[in-house]
Amino acid sequence: MFSKNIIFKNFLQKKNINVKKKINNILKKELIISNKLLSSFNRNYKYNYKKETLNKYKNFTTINLIGMGGSILGTEAICDFLKFKIKKKINFYNNLDSKINLKNKKNTLNLIVSKSGNTLETISNFNIILNSQKKNKNIVITEKKSSFLTKLANKLKADIIEHKNYIGGRYSVLSEVGMLPAELLGLNERKFKRLNYLIKNKHFLNQLIYNVNFIYNCVSKGRKNSVILNYDESSKNLFKWYQQLTAESLGKDNKGIFPIISSMPRDNHSLLQLYLDGPKNNFFTFFGTINEKSNQLSNKNLFGKFSILKNKNLNQIIKAQRQATQRVFKRKKIPFRSFEILSRNEETVGELFTFFVLETILLGRLMKVNPFDQPSVELIKTETTKSLI
Repeated sequence: MFSKNIIFKNFLQKKNINVKKKINNILKKELIISNKLLSSFNRNYKYNYKKETLNKYKNFTTINLIGMGGSILGTEAICDFLKFKIKKKINFYNNLDSKINLKNKKNTLNLIVSKSGNTLETISNFNIILNSQKKNKNIVITEKKSSFLTKLANKLKADIIEHKNYIGGRYSVLSEVGMLPAELLGLNERKFKRLNYLIKNKHFLNQLIYNVNFIYNCVSKGRKNSVILNYDESSKNLFKWYQQLTAESLGKDNKGIFPIISSMPRDNHSLLQLYLDGPKNNFFTFFGTINEKSNQLSNKNLFGKFSILKNKNLNQIIKAQRQATQRVFKRKKIPFRSFEILSRNEETVGELFTFFVLETILLGRLMKVNPFDQPSVELIKTETTKSLI
């Protein structure tokens, strides 16, 4: 366990003090070098919006969030993980859908997020929504520079919130990008901020360092697929966020980690055979919850060998399947770590964001790639523009 919210079991490995010192030194330097980027993970981060701005929009019962990649994935992860705490309706427009159906609804707020202010898909979706829902109010989160969205926002007399230029989209979940919508949805932004606490926690730091070392060794030996065995439906979008973070940060110079999300226990019946007996090019993450309430099975129609299901609920069955799979992995010496969620709250998801961000940055430094850029993505944008001319 690295906090009261999460039980974390690291990869089985021999502890190496020299490796620990090396990665710990990298981490210390990174906390200085990346101080501005990581500042939004701290409680003293200063937002570029005022409470008065939020208060203007608190009564909106429906929010349209329009963005792509890091501009929207973090908020989707938060809303998915904490949906039981959210009373408002939020619609996510995160891809181009030719069959998009928009009814003109009253009391709807459009929240448009694009770091550059020139994201083609975001502008296209916003254009359709503007045409269909003319009375909506609008907030634009974008860099403080001239762009299509800043010009359009000024034309619409929309509020413009600055997206800090030193915080990349995939690292922006605890900045204005994720926290403004979180606050509008009634969540407590301060509770997400866990970096200050975690980096003072020696156990957390040790677990992080040995975890990074093990993954780096896996990648060095050809195990380049990070397979998430996700036993929690409400965390599906958390791992879509992780997928972008890992792929876009580390996939450079013919290096990288391929993040794969596997929905369990469903994939026991499609992919598990490959995981157990296929190529040894994967390392695994088990992710699940403990003691959450779920539907109880009826004893009335359970008999024979399925009498073992009597007095059980679905979460107990899922937990048994997760534990059984881990035992088989252990016997077959397949590398895995596990996260078990004890409390579903802002602190928990904030700790997960912090862990995976630090892990990714450290892996980037060890792999000698820049974890903060994405140069080849720009090629697709350029070619798309050519095709539309």
